[in-house]
Amino acid sequence: MRTTTNRGLQPNVLGTFDTIVMAVAGSAPAYSMAATTAVLFGAVGYAGPAALLYCAIPMFGIVLAYARLGRIDVNAGAGYSWVGRTLHPFLGFLSGWALVFAATVFMVAGSLPAGSLTLALIDQDLADSTPLAAAVGAGWFLMMLLVVLGGARLTVRAQLIMSGVEMLILVGFILAAVAHRGRATAFDWSWFGLGQFDGAQGFAAGALIAAFYYWGWDVTSNLSEETRNSRRTAGLAALVGVGFVFLLFVAVTVVVNILLSAEEIRTAGPNVLAVIGQEVWPGVGGKLLVVAVLLSTVATLETTLLQVTRSLFAMGRDRTLPSALGAVHRRWNTPWVAIVAVGGAALVLFAAAAAAGSVQQILRDAVSAIGLQIAFYYGLAGIAAVVAYKSLLLRSVRNLLLGGVWPLLGSAFMLWTFVESLGELSTTALTIGLGGLLLGVVPLLVYWRGGSDYYRPARLDAARAMAAAEGSGPATRARSGTRDKSYATDF
Repeated sequence: MRTTTNRGLQPNVLGTFDTIVMAVAGSAPAYSMAATTAVLFGAVGYAGPAALLYCAIPMFGIVLAYARLGRIDVNAGAGYSWVGRTLHPFLGFLSGWALVFAATVFMVAGSLPAGSLTLALIDQDLADSTPLAAAVGAGWFLMMLLVVLGGARLTVRAQLIMSGVEMLILVGFILAAVAHRGRATAFDWSWFGLGQFDGAQGFAAGALIAAFYYWGWDVTSNLSEETRNSRRTAGLAALVGVGFVFLLFVAVTVVVNILLSAEEIRTAGPNVLAVIGQEVWPGVGGKLLVVAVLLSTVATLETTLLQVTRSLFAMGRDRTLPSALGAVHRRWNTPWVAIVAVGGAALVLFAAAAAAGSVQQILRDAVSAIGLQIAFYYGLAGIAAVVAYKSLLLRSVRNLLLGGVWPLLGSAFMLWTFVESLGELSTTALTIGLGGLLLGVVPLLVYWRGGSDYYRPARLDAARAMAAAEGSGPATRARSGTRDKSYATDF
């Protein structure tokens, strides 16, 4: 696949620890819980921990699929490249398009709470104004846009600070909540069972929301061209990151079920963590958790910008979208045209959000619509991994389970959730979710007819890729004894 410029993304900027931080920040623990806890409770009630658990099991299958695919094809487009080279280029393009569309919608879904939380620290009455929240959120978004434009080194340093403070606050809060004596509801192991779901559609609706919780860890794959030893590092970081946020999500959801009544959860909406903070530590706890959510929101805006701009970079490089998107800035080594394009599209959506309904309603519809997009492209990636490794699956039980059964289970679960949840979503969520996917057919047909090489791919086969890697082993490992300390920030 041809490139539009001799310059590429800067290699070896991220180390293993940096990439794990990116995986955790991509899932945005504090933001996801603040924005989605009330939505999840509205869908499944006290079965929130069960929805997170039963979504995590197949999600790890998708993480394994990404890890295995990343070993044989290092590409900033990730699923866009893998699905195109294993299943069909049309499906590959739509997989990349789903990520781009979901991430662009998230720019607003993520920035609005950032605006509201900032205003809440000043005056709670100001936080209820959607136009003001949109304006302040746009300010945060533009700030992160400039950080991402400034290069991966600057991005990593900002991420380490924001995510570090966020994790300290969240872990401290969980420990304080465990010691707290106030109870609204007694703990019940049935919260982890299947019995509290309202049938298959109710379970699917909960799983779709839970998928939004976890979404974002795959930024490690989009950063693979800028990561040291990325064939190993990207997948390992994703596994560690998803495991860590799973424990956080379940712990906080159980705490919410115990400390707040059903009515308090519904009334709190996206402010549920602030309400919990006040319950655990009156006067100070609420403010601290607002700061944690604000940092998490800004941090995940950064990782989402990295995901969407690297995906657009890969698509521009392959000429499946305008080739200018594949241009890299001479000084900062970042895909600056893609960054500017995303910024412009997001600002248009900010203007629309300012004239729309409440922040809570926008969040509810955006989370469901993004969940559809996530289920679609994760599901395709799981199948792609099985197809790419099909000739190796029967060589061992480990290969069969980790490379075949588990990714296929994850894929089937994601695609089932996609189909089953269609009957449960609002008209607005369906319009955004399905309409966004269909919109991608237009550039697909235009650039397919234009003769992009992407639509004549070299098939991705794990056995052949590994044999080629072994044949060029000494050349690729020539510098393994040295460690580039000028870029990566690992301890």
